[in-house]
Amino acid sequence: MTIDVPRIITSRFDRDDSFTLSGYEATGGYQALRKALASSPQAVADEVKAASLLGRGGAGFPAGVKWGLAPENVWPRYLVVNGDESEPGTYKDRMLMELDPHQLIEGVLLACYGIGCGQAFLYVRGEMALAQERIAQALNDAYAAGYVGKNILGTNFSVDVILTWGAGAYIVGEETALIESLEGNRGMPRLKPPFFPAAKGLYMQPTIVNNVETLSNLPWIINNGGEAFAALGAETSRGTRMFAVSGHVKTPGVFEVEYGVTTFRDLIYKPEYAGGILGDRELKAFIPGGASAPWFFEEHLDLPLEKVTVDRAGSMLGSGAIVVMDETTDAVKACLRVVRFFARESCGKCTPCREGTTWLEQILQRIYDGFGRPTDLDLLMDVSDNISPGITWPPKQTTICPLGPSAVSPIASAMKRFRPEFEARIAFAEQNRSSVPVDFPKAASHA
Repeated sequence: MTIDVPRIITSRFDRDDSFTLSGYEATGGYQALRKALASSPQAVADEVKAASLLGRGGAGFPAGVKWGLAPENVWPRYLVVNGDESEPGTYKDRMLMELDPHQLIEGVLLACYGIGCGQAFLYVRGEMALAQERIAQALNDAYAAGYVGKNILGTNFSVDVILTWGAGAYIVGEETALIESLEGNRGMPRLKPPFFPAAKGLYMQPTIVNNVETLSNLPWIINNGGEAFAALGAETSRGTRMFAVSGHVKTPGVFEVEYGVTTFRDLIYKPEYAGGILGDRELKAFIPGGASAPWFFEEHLDLPLEKVTVDRAGSMLGSGAIVVMDETTDAVKACLRVVRFFARESCGKCTPCREGTTWLEQILQRIYDGFGRPTDLDLLMDVSDNISPGITWPPKQTTICPLGPSAVSPIASAMKRFRPEFEARIAFAEQNRSSVPVDFPKAASHA
């Protein structure tokens, strides 16, 4: 970020006591809650709308608009916090939960006030033990201090926040699968329509599902105003946003940058961010928005980190994970690793995803192991087309949720750019098969 751009949600990351109540209060914590309670719920909702805060979980849906989708005068209604961050390469929400849990809790309280909820559910990924411990302690301290619970800060506003965690399933990052998990069912996505969570979600009541980073922005927005937030970033991507950069870079990490202004080149190469590629090697490809996003290449480096621009270029910013691959990367292996993840994380509810992703993994594994067939590349694309017809972006899908098409993205990207690598591996396998005599064992005789 430039010097005049504030660190909105990572300002406490450098403090040793960032996760404590005393550290949070010493840096202005819970002042936004006091300010909000002195105004009306509608005023809070209006500030969020004025901020043009896009959801930071992947879809990028405006938070203020989502809040307004809950039907009027239908009670109870719930807020569900999606902390099941599990996209490969993504760890920004984990950092927020571990290093600044009170900021998240204050954001939850502000959202509940603006939406009109009396109960919130904070769902954390099963493997994030430290995040669970930090949030649990923060909730206990917030309850004891009167920030959470009955008659908060002497008002008639009351909220209970329930912390729960999953068993490590990627699929419950999808909001309806998360709701199923919260209800005690197996985490599988619901078909929508007819029912969207805002109308019929948790326990078939109106439910707003927001991402951890989205809610963590609310204290700053209420303290400084929605217009101040909207003054940052680009016209269609307001404020700041966190990006997790990993892969072949000198300084992997999480960086808060001005949304829609900073470019991929800035984030990957500038010394204040990732600092360039390891060994000063050349860039081969990078994933711009988590493993489910189509890959980008050298010609995309100067695109700004703006939702609309990246969407038009044929990919997405998604979960905010940028994975960099240098010139030494084996495209076949990289593709296999991503496809294997989605194949093994499929919940199995939809046949094209359950069967198709498994077939994609098996074909890629065969090619990588040196047993590829000349027909395998066309077979890969045929199976991909059956999962996501036309293999277009945004993807068309034959499945309830986008997990199936997510396995198609790396295949489409790698085959479009690096098909010769696949062909060379198959040709090498063919040559070895034709030049090496095979002595098949004879069948055992039976008396």
